[in-house]
Amino acid sequence: MVHTTLLSANGAFLLLTILDVGRGFVVPKCSSRATQKWSAKVSSNEYLMPGMQAIDASNEELFHKLESLREKPSFRFFSVDILASCEYMPQELFECYTESCEIYPAEEEEVSSRIREVDRQEHAFDLDGWTRWDMPSDDYYDLEAFPEGYTEYDGSEIWKFIHNRICFDGYDYDDEHWKADFNKAVSGLHSMISAQVLRGVQEKMDEGEVIQLDLKKEFTRRLGANGETPRAIENLYFCFMLLLTAVSRAKARLLSDCSNGNIESDASEDLRDIFNSPLLNDASVSLAAKRLQDHATQDGASSQNLWEARMRSRELLRITNCVQCNKCRLHGKISILGLTTALQILVGPTGRGLDPEQVKRVELSALVTTLHKCSRAIQYCQQMQ
Repeated sequence: MVHTTLLSANGAFLLLTILDVGRGFVVPKCSSRATQKWSAKVSSNEYLMPGMQAIDASNEELFHKLESLREKPSFRFFSVDILASCEYMPQELFECYTESCEIYPAEEEEVSSRIREVDRQEHAFDLDGWTRWDMPSDDYYDLEAFPEGYTEYDGSEIWKFIHNRICFDGYDYDDEHWKADFNKAVSGLHSMISAQVLRGVQEKMDEGEVIQLDLKKEFTRRLGANGETPRAIENLYFCFMLLLTAVSRAKARLLSDCSNGNIESDASEDLRDIFNSPLLNDASVSLAAKRLQDHATQDGASSQNLWEARMRSRELLRITNCVQCNKCRLHGKISILGLTTALQILVGPTGRGLDPEQVKRVELSALVTTLHKCSRAIQYCQQMQ
């Protein structure tokens, strides 16, 4: 089973990572020959390999375009319920009093009235929806002011709950079923966060902080082909491919939102640059989403049981209320919303996808933000090869 191999693979849940490439961390460029070797090291999957090689060749360029977009208000301010109670497991109250854990709401004037208005108008209760986002409040949090960072929070119990209780049991990695694909996507998100954690540790070390950890060995343990989760990086690429295809399908909606004011008009140029990336127009990249769709529609039972995926995607969001690090909770919720929005667009209620016009602004913002996080994680994994 995919998820049973993941229980201790990545350790801390959302120790959430480094500040960002723009703050001094540069990943060296890789030659095409080097990226081909890298892809061969982390995967032997024939249908994923061409897309993985395409990502290795073009991800750096896409990453810098995404870096520019993340500075725009629509992709940096999110209203998140930081005080929501954990409903899934008994916990001792743990207060993270360190500065690395804490976050504070943005000043009222920093968040446009348009963002607040759209979020309030679009928020609705959907009994059988793919997502159940927090009700918008006056409190918005700025991802630029509180970027991912190494916080020392240990969320391993959260991940155990996710892989044991939320992911689908009884499905092996290579099973031709959408439930196996769902598990791989969640594993890929976990791998993304693991890469962020290690990158955050490296950033602390580069700043002179003493951390007793061998990064190479820890990378191998968490993400290496000979580590505890041999296909962790392959799953990271699989997740990234789903996100890329979902963003590509949302192109018309995102550009329309720039025109109607739901997204800042000056974000239009950044979005157009992103949509011009070969990765958003590459058939080898979109093959992961096609196979997911094929699995979801291969027979009547598959499509009729998609409610199980929708239920689990909602639970993924709610389990983050058990994360006792505010910065980790913030970034974790946004990352999970991004993945579940991708699934919503690619699979929808019948397995054939959902019109992005029906997706909420905050869901699209989380989707693009998570694409950026995943792109950065792949950069780090390439740098560690």
